[in-house]
Amino acid sequence: MNRAFSHVPVLFEAAVESLRIDPHGVYVDCTGGGGGHSAAIASRLTDGRLLCIDRDPEAIAALNARFANQPQVTVVQENFFHLKSILPAQGIDAADGILADLGVSSHQLDAPERGFSFHNDAPLDMRMSMTGRTAAEAVNSLGQAELQRILSEYGEEKFAPAIARAIVRAREEAPIETTLALAQIVSNAVPAYARRDGHPARKTFQALRIYVNGELDGLTEAVTDMFDCLKVGGRVSVITFHSLEDRAVKRAFAPLAVGCTCPRNFPVCVCGKQPQAKLLKPVTPSAQELAENPRSRSAKLRTAQRLAPKQITVI
Repeated sequence: MNRAFSHVPVLFEAAVESLRIDPHGVYVDCTGGGGGHSAAIASRLTDGRLLCIDRDPEAIAALNARFANQPQVTVVQENFFHLKSILPAQGIDAADGILADLGVSSHQLDAPERGFSFHNDAPLDMRMSMTGRTAAEAVNSLGQAELQRILSEYGEEKFAPAIARAIVRAREEAPIETTLALAQIVSNAVPAYARRDGHPARKTFQALRIYVNGELDGLTEAVTDMFDCLKVGGRVSVITFHSLEDRAVKRAFAPLAVGCTCPRNFPVCVCGKQPQAKLLKPVTPSAQELAENPRSRSAKLRTAQRLAPKQITVI
């Protein structure tokens, strides 16, 4: 379907400001989407450069159209997990700022044919890259134990055992091929009280989306790679939307800020360790943003700035 790619950026101003954009600098938007963050970054550049990455072909088409007349912007269809190979291929040694807006985009959620949402009946797809294994193939082929693990680990779904059993039982009768079919199976599998607080399939859909797209497989390492690709003084900012993503980012950032581990009574450092990064205070949506965009309710922005190595005396 020829549908305009749109995305409502969460923590928009905070994310762009966190990069402290230098008009002459080099910046990377790891999740270009509809180009909202990228456009704001590009508008602040003079002879600087922006590399805009996304793995969704519909996003790439929209980005190419949006930045067709802006030579300072380069659009690349790739998974930002491969950033350490993407940058050299584009002639970039290191960046002044790197931004990643994790999770699913508004367009992907709102386009029924993409199969991310349980609000419309559509093929059970959920692939961000529009290639590879679909969610339908996963729910119809994975064993009950693996389905339960995915729902529990990626969706933090406490009814994972019951839902996994229900999926296996249902597919014995007929393949599960659509979003509403899966949503109904989940709804029927959980207790009545669980259907009163939001849609009971929300966590199941989140879990399958994360599994199908490998969103958490190596995320901590990917964020560490982003930091490694920074110039001294550069910043990496990551927007997360649930606790699993946030924990992965924290695991990447925390060791970067660790300095000397010598006992306090040592007069001189003997370990030689020094912090590589300064971690900024996490930012969450304002009351106004929460009112205007309910999807921002769980968002959090974390930023790490690369520090210059210090000359220290080690004995």
